[in-house]
Amino acid sequence: MNNSHKTVLVSVIGPDCVGFVSSIAGRLFDLGCNLGDTTFAVLGGGAEFTAVCEILEEIELDHLKAELQSLPEIAEAEVNVTSFELKAAHAPSESITHQIIISGGDSPGLLARLCEVFQQFDANIVRLNSEHISGGKHGQYVIRASVAIAAENADRCLAHIANTAGELGLKHEWKEV
Repeated sequence: MNNSHKTVLVSVIGPDCVGFVSSIAGRLFDLGCNLGDTTFAVLGGGAEFTAVCEILEEIELDHLKAELQSLPEIAEAEVNVTSFELKAAHAPSESITHQIIISGGDSPGLLARLCEVFQQFDANIVRLNSEHISGGKHGQYVIRASVAIAAENADRCLAHIANTAGELGLKHEWKEV
């Protein structure tokens, strides 16, 4: 029996429901898959699950896809399983050092401006979530960013983020991880 492994990317996008993540993770476990970096998000009325998985070499990608498509919880979802040729583990420079939250009234271009600050200070966005919350005149917007900021750039980067949020009349908070 061959015990070598290969790395695949599993992506499932469909209507959100209770059991979405549980059914996918459970089936992957039953098939002997080892989950690596995994994300899940509700996006509007939909949901997205993405994972880098290590699977046995003999498992065919089409078989894995068919097994996932057979799950009733994701019957209406689009399932993709592809080879993952990039490194399965991220480098230390991609480890989260700070979590930053910006919130307040919706402001067009906010996400772009925030990302430009990160780029200016060589901060790597590891995870990012933005959410528009209905209510009020224009609604509220919340951005949660988990970033890797080099120690020598952290103070200046965080100050610039505070200034950007202040200019837009938004709240900001951050914590070191």
